Amino acid sequence: MSMNEKKRHDLKRFLKELEQAKARHTELVTVYVPASYDLIKIIQHLEQERGTASNIKSTATRKNVTDALERMIQHLKLFKRTPENGLAVFSGNVAEREGQQDIKVWSVEPPMPLNTRIYRCDKEFQLDLLRDMLNTKEVYGLVIIDRRDAIIAHLKGKAIIPLLKTHSEVPGKTKAGGQSAARFERLREGAKIEHFKKVAEYMKEQFLHDQNLKGIIVGGPGPTKYDFLDGGHLTNEVLKKIIAIKDLSYTEEFGLQELLEKSEDVLAAEEVIDEKKIVNKFFQLLATQPGIVAYGHADVMDKVKMGMVETLLLSDALEDEVIDEFEKAAEPLGSEVKIISTDTREGAQLRDMGKVAAILRYEVKH
Repeated sequence: MSMNEKKRHDLKRFLKELEQAKARHTELVTVYVPASYDLIKIIQHLEQERGTASNIKSTATRKNVTDALERMIQHLKLFKRTPENGLAVFSGNVAEREGQQDIKVWSVEPPMPLNTRIYRCDKEFQLDLLRDMLNTKEVYGLVIIDRRDAIIAHLKGKAIIPLLKTHSEVPGKTKAGGQSAARFERLREGAKIEHFKKVAEYMKEQFLHDQNLKGIIVGGPGPTKYDFLDGGHLTNEVLKKIIAIKDLSYTEEFGLQELLEKSEDVLAAEEVIDEKKIVNKFFQLLATQPGIVAYGHADVMDKVKMGMVETLLLSDALEDEVIDEFEKAAEPLGSEVKIISTDTREGAQLRDMGKVAAILRYEVKH
């Protein structure tokens, strides 16, 4: 399951706020409710904990813990049922000065299903499970192979991360003088098989035990990729992970970009493709119909407030406060908000031209 950039951004902001909360004593309460777990049981457990907390020696700590549990119980009673992915709830005294009280409660439905139940009272909130979710991105393996070269990479979210390159000394088609054609062909065939074996071994090492790997896409110019795949060099477990084979014009790093672009059908569910498409659409319109787009903080904000914006593109390189300001202005007017990662070439272009852009509902005469 993938998380779009909007949800990722919201979770990142939520975590940032909760990281600020620190207590002098163990009085900040964290509760994780697993997906499909009965909320009533959680409330009953918290009521028991509230009873137990009355034994805490320190008067101030006792009051902070019981009040935090009370706020959390009241908050949970507002939910009719456990949200689909479960619920993470946090409560505690966040007053700056000792001796004062400001009990707050927060809750968030995680972007992926929770399967761990936690009750913890500590000096800080327990956020690791949510942090892990933030760092989990779908991963694909990319492999480009021809007779002489191969490159293996990860596609992680939107970023292509080259892992290794290998080069083989397969002789070219023109044979060296003095060698018989048959012997020359044998040498060529032998070198190619060694090359294939090496690439198969690398694929096994890099991909076989990667739990996050959703699939492998293989590409390359000409028929070599099929010779490789059909040659019995790969184990069944690796073969089973191959989800697409693509014809390419390039190899090496250019080939990786081309493979990503040619795999749009396979990766349709991945936000990388959607983001590239919408940013490309913006640049295409900028070149052909400049009156139907806008860019730059001030100009776009004016057009958002006038209800002219169909799609708002915000770079994730923007400050959280700026993203919030745009979202608050855009959403009531029905503008679609897209948070664009800077991992792609297109995302970097958006960042470099001011980080804020918009596709308008109608053309404006300049």
